[in-house]
Amino acid sequence: MLTGRRHLVSVFLELDDPYSYLLSHYLPALAASFDIDLRLYLTPALGGAYTPRPEMQAEYAIQDCERLAHELGVPFLDKGSTPPVEHRRALLDALAENATDPDFDHELLDVIAAYWRGDTEAVRRRAAGSALAGCADTLLRKNQRRLRKLGHYNTAMLHYAGEWYWGVDRLHYLVTRLAELGLQRDDKMDPKLASIRQAMLVSLPVKPLAAAGELPPIELFHSFRSPYSYLSLLRIFEVADAFGMTVRVRPVLPMVMRGMQVPRAKLVYIVTDAKREADRLGIPFGNIADPLGVGTERCLAVLDYAAGENRQRDFLINAGAAIWGQGIDVATDKGMRKVTGRTGLFWPAAKAAMADAAWRAAAEDNRELMMESGSWGVPTIRVGEFTLWGQDRIWLLVRHLEELCESADGILI
Repeated sequence: MLTGRRHLVSVFLELDDPYSYLLSHYLPALAASFDIDLRLYLTPALGGAYTPRPEMQAEYAIQDCERLAHELGVPFLDKGSTPPVEHRRALLDALAENATDPDFDHELLDVIAAYWRGDTEAVRRRAAGSALAGCADTLLRKNQRRLRKLGHYNTAMLHYAGEWYWGVDRLHYLVTRLAELGLQRDDKMDPKLASIRQAMLVSLPVKPLAAAGELPPIELFHSFRSPYSYLSLLRIFEVADAFGMTVRVRPVLPMVMRGMQVPRAKLVYIVTDAKREADRLGIPFGNIADPLGVGTERCLAVLDYAAGENRQRDFLINAGAAIWGQGIDVATDKGMRKVTGRTGLFWPAAKAAMADAAWRAAAEDNRELMMESGSWGVPTIRVGEFTLWGQDRIWLLVRHLEELCESADGILI
C-alpha cells in the first residue's frame, strides 16, 4: 500500500489530465523514498473560471506532455495515438467501485498509465468490470470538495502541510522539503526522482552559433500583470543572447482586462508559487504594486516609446522589478518616473507617450496572434511554428534551439 505513515501527502489526480499521468509515474518512488503517508484522490479539476479556454488548454496539454515525456523518458501514447476516451465513463465507474479496496492506489496508477499510453485493450478490459453505471459521480464530487476545501482548483497537485506542488515541475520542491525534514529513507536520492531535475538542466552555448542566425526571432507574448511573465524576462533574453538571436516582445493586456475572470484561490496560488520560483531563481519578488488598469495601460504606452529608443529590454526589466519586487505604483507619475529614469528615458517624451492610445491596436493584434498559435495566456514563447506556454518551459525552448542548430550546423560547443 501507499498509505499508513505519519506525514500526510495528498495527491489529486484526474483521469483526463496528462499532467496527472506524468506525475503518477513518480509517485511509487516518492512513497518508497520517504516516510510519508501518500494518499491518492481521483478527482476532476474545478474548471469554470479556473480554466480559461478549456479546449485550447486540453489540446496544448497533450502536446506539452508529449514533449515532457520524451525528455523525461516516460512512455506516452506509445500504444495508441490518443487515449481511449470512448471507455472513459466506464473506466471511472470501475475505479469508483474499487475505491475502498486496499490496492486501489496501485490500480489507479495502472489505469491512468494505460489510459495515457493509449492502451485501448487494457482499458477496455478494466472498464468491462464496471457494473454500476454512474457510481463514479459520488466519489468525484467528494474528492473535488476535498480539493476545494484544502484551497486549490487544479489536478496533478500534491498537498503537504499547507503547501501545494504542481506536477513534475514542482515535485522537486516537495522532495527537498521532505529531505530537509529528515524523512528520506536512504542517503542517496532515488534516481527516478533525481532524473526530473537532471532532464530539465540546460547549458547555453559558450558563444552564439552561426546556424542560429538563420532562425526566426524568439517571440515573447508578455503581460505586465503576469508574475510568470516577469520571471521569464531575464532568462529569455539570456537564451537569445547565448544563441545570437533577437527577441520580439508582443505585449498583451492582462486576462482580467480582456473580460476574463481569475478566482481568488487561483490568484493566491499563482503569487505564492511565483514567489517560490523567484527565490529559487534569485529574482526579487514579493513587494507588489498591482498594475491592473491604468498602470498596465501606461506601461504598454511607454513600452512603445522605449522600443523606439532601443530601450525596450531595459524598460521591461525595470518595470517588472518595480511592480513585482519594489512595490512601485506605475499608475502614478511618481512611480513611472522612477522606472523611466532608471531606463534612461526622457520623462516629457514618456508622458506624451502615455497620452497616446496607439498601443491598443498592436496589443489586440498580439492577442489574436497568440490565440492563433494555440495559446491563451502569458508568457507564451514562439519560434516559428514552435509554441511553448509558461516560464517553466524555457528549458524546452533551449532544447528546441539546440536541435535546430545541430541539424543545420553540426554539434553544439
